[in-house]
Amino acid sequence: MIHASQAVVWFVSVVLVEAAIIDGLKLRVPNWLTYHFALGGLACATWMAGWAGLAWSLAGLAIGLVLLLPLYAIGGMGAGDVKLLAGVGAWMGWQTTVGAFVASALVGAVMALALVARSGQYARHWALFRTIGSEILTVRDPVKLSEAAAVRKPSMLLLPYGIPIAVGSISYFAWVGIMKAPWLS
Repeated sequence: MIHASQAVVWFVSVVLVEAAIIDGLKLRVPNWLTYHFALGGLACATWMAGWAGLAWSLAGLAIGLVLLLPLYAIGGMGAGDVKLLAGVGAWMGWQTTVGAFVASALVGAVMALALVARSGQYARHWALFRTIGSEILTVRDPVKLSEAAAVRKPSMLLLPYGIPIAVGSISYFAWVGIMKAPWLS
């Protein structure tokens, strides 16, 4: 198995912070960032480990896509968020990407609850949550779900998901010990 060097982990973390800042300001993660990020991960892994590195990186990229693509398909998040996690996968491999995804989901849930608390509209958001959950369970057509999400979007609190991806991923890297401050080594 390929282990990410400290330089790679720090590079990925810097890109994630950049994506979070852009997403927080513009509610989008741009293609110029996500495509170069993912392609750079594929190229770096190939350069460092040949065909095995490319396979490892492609597996990570695919897992990053697969984990968030269903939410994108039903209108629950933007394509930039999906491509950002795919880029994490290209650089960090599939196992680290799964952990980063779980941590990002937890951070996203806490941030969403904080947004609802700040708005003070608990009943409204609980009703929206129940409606969306019911639609997912009953409609089951991604196109119709996406259309319903688009209709609701102007009246909803929007969470720039690049922020939870950055905070969750970087926290996960630190938690599992793959991100160490170079000045502490």
